[in-house]
Order: sequence, then structure tokens, then C-alpha cells
Amino acid sequence: MRVLSCLILGIFLPFATLVQAQDTTPPPAGLPTVAPLPAPREIAPSVAADVSTPAERLDTLFEQLRREPDAAKAGEISTLIQAQWLQSGSATIDLLMSRAAEAAAKKETAAALDLLDQTIVLSPGYAEGWNRRATVNYSENRYDLSMADVEETLRREPRHFAALTGLATMQEELGQRRRALATYLRVLAIYPALKEAQDAALRLSDELAGERA
Repeated sequence: MRVLSCLILGIFLPFATLVQAQDTTPPPAGLPTVAPLPAPREIAPSVAADVSTPAERLDTLFEQLRREPDAAKAGEISTLIQAQWLQSGSATIDLLMSRAAEAAAKKETAAALDLLDQTIVLSPGYAEGWNRRATVNYSENRYDLSMADVEETLRREPRHFAALTGLATMQEELGQRRRALATYLRVLAIYPALKEAQDAALRLSDELAGERA
């Protein structure tokens, strides 16, 4: 069940696209650009009107995510959250992340890891650097390193539902089903409408209940 490559910090958008953080400043030379993520009609206006700082915007979006029962609308909110996570505030970090994404897409793992190592050294508080390195380590079956990077991600953003989903995936692949179930339940406490986590939690609950019977 190797699905982590699209779950750790990239559940809904491609890895190479997500590194292009939304920003109002021009990108540095050589940094690819993408069209801004669309703002859902029912979400973005209220966020823009009521809050001003990135932390406040995230808090508001997470509260909306927790309260939204509709999977499609919740997906729109989660996309805005992921775009917010990607805002490093540094042109250098944005460039490193972009090049790391390009290297990962080309299966140039060593180059991607080197670029992400540089990102973490320059900006150790930036959760996405750790999370992307977790993804690359997982792709190379380096579970211990990947899980360690996920832990660092969660220290910086405990609500990181994608990193938690990735952790649960690894736990399940390693046969740690009870831990995986507990982690999926953590995901659902943050993002109740995430179908992948709902399905996994139900499946694991049934399997574990069957063992006890």
C-alpha cells in the first residue's frame, strides 16, 4: 500500500506544483511560476476579511476544515491550507524547494535530498522542508529517516494532516496497525471529511475487532 508519495504533504496537489507557494512578490530569477490557486467562493472572502496574519489565516482555515462535512468543500479548504504552509517567506528557500521538486520528479533522489538538506539548514523552522524530505526518504524505503522527518514536521505544525496521514501509512506498512489507527484518528480530528482517513480507520477498526473476537 505505497500511497505515501501522494499523502505526505501533497494529498491533493502534485509534488512539483505544491512547492510554488502563493506570494504577491515576484519570484527570483529561474524560479518557475504557476497560476495562483483558485479561491473558493465560500471560503476565501471570509478569511481575507477577518484575519491579517498567516497564523490567523491558518487558524481560521483549520476551524473551517474541522467544521466542514462536505468532502469537496473540505478539499478546497485543505488546498488553501497547503498553499499557506508553502509560504516560506524566502526567495532562496522557494528556489531550493522548487529545484528539489524538479529533482524528485526526475527520480534524482540524491540531488533532491541535498537540496532539501540545504533548505532545512537555512530554515530549520520551515515545516515543509522536513515534510518534503520525509517524502523523498520514503520513496527510497528509508522508513526510519522518513518517520523522523515527519516527527520534525509535526513539532512545527501539529495539525499537519498530510504528514500524519503519511505517518499512519508507514505504521500500517510496518505492521503497527494499532498505532496506525490512532494516527488516522488524529487526522480525522483535524480533517473529519478526509475520505482516505475515514476508510483506513474503519478498515483497521474492523480488522482489530476481528482479532479480538
